[in-house]
Amino acid sequence: MTYDESGWQRPGPGGEADPRGAGDAVPPVGYSGPPPSEPPPAGWRPPTYLQPPPPRQLAPQDVDKIEAQEKDARTVTYGVGLVAAAVLVVLSCLLCSRVLF
Repeated sequence: MTYDESGWQRPGPGGEADPRGAGDAVPPVGYSGPPPSEPPPAGWRPPTYLQPPPPRQLAPQDVDKIEAQEKDARTVTYGVGLVAAAVLVVLSCLLCSRVLF
């Protein structure tokens, strides 16, 4: 039993299937490069009728207050870290003492 592959053949140069049934069209060899590009015409963007408002002024910053808040936050962070470290040291001492004794 033979399978007819004529429906899967490459189309000929005219765009239709090759009537000979062998698919003799050979693809071009090599890369010819990208297609040429043309710059867009001068008026390709839509016209702009509205101008955005200028940016607003930011609120003034109190640098001394910001520095004080950062110092307080750093103190709290170090305090929490010290308490956590102390708890871990106590727990590890308890576990080691259970293993040794």
